[in-house]
Amino acid sequence: MDQPHPALSERVLYEDNHLVIVNKMPSEIVQGDKTGDSPLSDLVKTYIRDKYRKPGAVFLGVAHRIDRPVSGVVVFARTSKALGRLNHMLKERQIDKRYYAVVRAEPPADQGTLTHYLKKNEAQNKSYVVPPDSKGAKKAVLQYRVVARSDHYILLDIELLTGRHHQVRVQLANIGCPIKGDLKYGYGRSNHDGSIHLHARSVAFLHPVRKEPLHIVAPFPAGDPLWKFFERMQSV
Repeated sequence: MDQPHPALSERVLYEDNHLVIVNKMPSEIVQGDKTGDSPLSDLVKTYIRDKYRKPGAVFLGVAHRIDRPVSGVVVFARTSKALGRLNHMLKERQIDKRYYAVVRAEPPADQGTLTHYLKKNEAQNKSYVVPPDSKGAKKAVLQYRVVARSDHYILLDIELLTGRHHQVRVQLANIGCPIKGDLKYGYGRSNHDGSIHLHARSVAFLHPVRKEPLHIVAPFPAGDPLWKFFERMQSV
C-alpha cells in the first residue's frame, strides 16, 4: 500500500513573509490542470490562510514547477514582489537547481556534461532530442556525476544549466540511462505508485527580497526503500 503523504506543515522547508518552500511528494501536481486533481498550490494557500488566519483570497505565486511523478523542492512566492524577482532570477539562471536521479544502466563516465537540442511534442506531452537546426529546437545542458551505487542502481547528482521540458528525463534516456520507473522515456517497468526516481534535491539562490543566501535541501520521499538506502549512504 502507498505511504500516506505527510501533513503539509511537516513538508515546509522554509517560510517567511515572502517565500514558502515545500517538499513535493510524487503524484502531486504543482498547479491545477485538466485532471481536476487538487494541486499543491491549493494546499499551500490553505496552510497559509489557516496558520495566519488570513481573511479572503491568499496570494501565492508559482515560481517554477516539477513534473507530477517527481518529488522535491518547489518554491512559491507569497508576494508579487518576490514572484517577479524569482521569475527574473530563473530567466537569468541565478537559481542553482540540483536533482538526484536513480538509473540502472551505467552512464558513459562517472561525470560529464550532456548537451542536446530538445523539441516538445504538445500532443504527447513529451520531449525529443532533435538536430540543432530543427524548427523549435531548444538547447538543453546539464552536468551529472555518480555519487553512490547499490547492487543494481546508480545515484546521479544533476545540475541543471538550462530549464527545458522534461530535460533530465529525456537527456538521461538519450544516453541509455532512463530513470527508474519512467515508462515515458524508456524504462522497462513503472514504479508501483506511479512515481519516478527523480528528486529535486536542492535549490540555492539569494533571497529575492532579503538578499541573503538560501540553500534548501529536500529529504527523499519517505517509505521508499531505495531512496532510504541512498539517504543512508549520503549521511555516511
